[in-house]
Amino acid sequence: MSLLKESPEQNDVPLLAGPLGRITALVARYPVATMAGCIALAVISITITVQRLGFRTSRLDLLNPESAYNRLWIDYINEFGDEDDAVIVVEGNGRDELIPVLEELSAALEQQRHLFHAILHEVDLSRIRAKGLHYLSLSELQEIERFLDRVGPMIDGDWGQLNLGRMIRSRCDLLARGIGRDNEVVEIERLAAGLASMLEDEPRYETPWPEMSGSIATLSQLGSEYLLTNEGRVGFVLLRLAKSNAAGFAGGSEAIRTLRRVMAQVAARHPQVRIGLTGLPVMEDDEMRASHHSMVRASVLSLIGVACLFVAGFGGIRYPLATIVALLVGMAWSFGYITLSVGHLNILSVSFAVILIGLGIDFGIHYVARYQLLVARQREELALVETARTVGPGVVTGALTTAIAFFTAGLTDFTGIAELGVIAGGGILLCGVAAIVLLPALLVLLDRRRSGRCPPPDPLPVDSWIHPLMQSPLVLLLASGALTIAVGFGISRLRYDHNLLNLQPIGLESVELERKLLAESDQSVWFALSIAESREELLARKARFLQLPSVERTEEIVSLLPVDHEAKRPVIESIASRLAHLPERPSLVPVDPPEELGRVLAWAQHLVEATPGGARCARQLEHVRDLLRRTPVAECYARISGYQQQMAGDFLSRLHAIRSMANPDPPELSDLPESLVHRFVGQHGRHLLKIYARGNIWDMEALERFVREVRSVDPRATGNPLQTYEASLQMKNSYEEAAIYSLLAILIVLVIDFGQLSHVALAVLPVGLGALQMFGLLGLWDIPLNPANMIVLPLILGIGVDDGVHILHDYRRQMGGRYRISSSTASSVLITSLTTMVGFGSLMSASHQGLRSLGQVLSIGVACCLFTSLVMLPGILTLLDRGRNANDTDARTAGTPRSQDADNGPHEASHEAGTRRYDRRHENMPRKSSEREPRRDLAGWGFSRLRR
Repeated sequence: MSLLKESPEQNDVPLLAGPLGRITALVARYPVATMAGCIALAVISITITVQRLGFRTSRLDLLNPESAYNRLWIDYINEFGDEDDAVIVVEGNGRDELIPVLEELSAALEQQRHLFHAILHEVDLSRIRAKGLHYLSLSELQEIERFLDRVGPMIDGDWGQLNLGRMIRSRCDLLARGIGRDNEVVEIERLAAGLASMLEDEPRYETPWPEMSGSIATLSQLGSEYLLTNEGRVGFVLLRLAKSNAAGFAGGSEAIRTLRRVMAQVAARHPQVRIGLTGLPVMEDDEMRASHHSMVRASVLSLIGVACLFVAGFGGIRYPLATIVALLVGMAWSFGYITLSVGHLNILSVSFAVILIGLGIDFGIHYVARYQLLVARQREELALVETARTVGPGVVTGALTTAIAFFTAGLTDFTGIAELGVIAGGGILLCGVAAIVLLPALLVLLDRRRSGRCPPPDPLPVDSWIHPLMQSPLVLLLASGALTIAVGFGISRLRYDHNLLNLQPIGLESVELERKLLAESDQSVWFALSIAESREELLARKARFLQLPSVERTEEIVSLLPVDHEAKRPVIESIASRLAHLPERPSLVPVDPPEELGRVLAWAQHLVEATPGGARCARQLEHVRDLLRRTPVAECYARISGYQQQMAGDFLSRLHAIRSMANPDPPELSDLPESLVHRFVGQHGRHLLKIYARGNIWDMEALERFVREVRSVDPRATGNPLQTYEASLQMKNSYEEAAIYSLLAILIVLVIDFGQLSHVALAVLPVGLGALQMFGLLGLWDIPLNPANMIVLPLILGIGVDDGVHILHDYRRQMGGRYRISSSTASSVLITSLTTMVGFGSLMSASHQGLRSLGQVLSIGVACCLFTSLVMLPGILTLLDRGRNANDTDARTAGTPRSQDADNGPHEASHEAGTRRYDRRHENMPRKSSEREPRRDLAGWGFSRLRR
């Protein structure tokens, strides 16, 4: 308690009182010139800004270009570009419903190539189908070659080889000689089953060439592959959006609006399906528009709320108007400072204007609150000088500490936060300068025009509300301390939410669709990226990725280009040569009489019955013989002939299909769709592998596991998940580092200002206890910290320290007696806190969850700092003053009573000499008709002390 005992001189004259008083006296003497100079400087700043200020819309500009993870991302962009896919999602009951819609959407988008490009709804491999035999293995090609050797007579034109009796007899000969028993039984059974199907009441054709189906089925898949998932119930159209430089943040807004209009038109023609839109460009555009709408609405609410607070706090609009003008001029200077110091704004630092409005107005409020009280009893010039001497040092210290809270962010590695810190810190200082220089000039000009019969409005009597609480400071502190400790236990439940989906506006289609894809099919618009120099490297890496527990699937196109071309080429050339002269239609195959065919079938049945495992085939042959006997002869001829001709046509079609895929030249990238190649092959021929996570990759734990496992395979992997993971951690660490750096720098400034560690500790007490209460309440109410609201750390630090500084300066102004917070200090602290809470609290009405959380956290933090500043800190000072009162008892007994209003300053009787000296030097200065003599003496004392 002895640390608080100071000499009157030490308490009464802050270090900056003299310089600020001289500056204000000069401004009061030349208000018009001061205002003209300030406005001229503002005009010059705006002119420079319009001509030279740049604007960087890329999120890449927020990251440190020297960071290892960002260099990997830049390497990817240099190779593949920086465009992400927009994704149209079509949901229906099956493939047959979805494919026509996908086709129609793609066709409609292709007609607007100025807005969309790289449109992909299917992997069209029609150009590569002519080289389809390259996709078979060498053994499969050799099997086809052997088959062609066996059916060589038919290829050469002997279609009689397809006569049923002849085919069965040839197999019976082999079976009788014991050659290929199992195979020949199977062949006979197939021919018998096919003939039986034709002789049934409802004839149908069954192919006897199953040995060709495996190869042909593989080759037929080279036609088209639609982008389908979830068993064909969900389809996708991928596309990329044209960007307009004039669109600012929303470079693709025009394309997205057109895209949604096309989707609505297609959906109207296909009501059985659901069509939605997602993808990173869409989510970013939706987020921008939703946040812009929220900011406009919040700004209107904030403007109305702040206006009401100003009128209620100052009792009129004249002084609030002067405060706002000074703030606007300071902001204009800030734009010039930004242009000259940084040269551009980014998507994070663009919020500096909101910060200046919320914090820069505080300096003017403190200044006007004090001046409003003094001008009721003194001339304008004298009241301004006294205001500058008493609250000016607090304004300067508050501006310095708040600016430092931001400037220290410039020491962090996250470029977006560093630039915001430099920009906001300089802007805060300039707003403080405007409050010290321009605001006094405006007040002089306004009050000179005011009639003497119209006294200034009365401020809000906040001190009278607080004074009853100070009657029992110990009880007050015990109660508030217990409450703080109880609330502080909530810190154990405080968490940090990295999930960016939880920051998105509620109800956005793109966000809800992304959530639905994650929930139903583990599909996401996010994926990691691995870049390989060669095909072999990529395929080896792909195999390792697919073994990771956190990886769901991968995408690449190098596997669409087969290998072993040199070994396959001679075989394919041989196949192409054998099939070069196929006829367009098969010749008529001769038909055996039914009786002759029946005898052949009977012989086959006899042989099959004697063969192990031939019982089923024997039953099938008996069934066919029975059908032949019961079918009329003419109809029997027709059906046998029809079966033989269909078999010949089927055989010839298969040969034509093989010939159409027998181009011996190997497939190349140019044979693949351009929209597909563009996504997976870089400018320098490097190959891209996309790695999709299993589960909800937006969840931090899943994301961290995915990033760790992906990097275990490829340490140079990049992509949006890895970028977001690193940037989120870096942003969080940067805010924490900035808070630590700024606290250390602020403590140094406070030591210089107050000169006593005890007063420094008291000045930072509101922010310390307020932060404890804020974090505790956030934990109790389950409001997590996140990348959007972490900016509150420097804001709360600046606001809380600013409140403590002004209260400590108010405390040091009072010479004796128990401390009672002054009216001007109490009202200014209340009004500045409430304007900040209203300004940022209006964000709680936003649909954007990130902005809403920012408004919630900042409002809670400012409310906690307000409680500790106006309740706990005055209680501590009142309690400490009991020790100081004992030393002041003799002075009060000697007839020098302390003024009942702390705003009256030091005892008036001790300053008459200084007042007389001031009056002799300035006897020609006009006096206010309502001025009372004792107050004139006070003002004279203040100015004479200033002159000394």
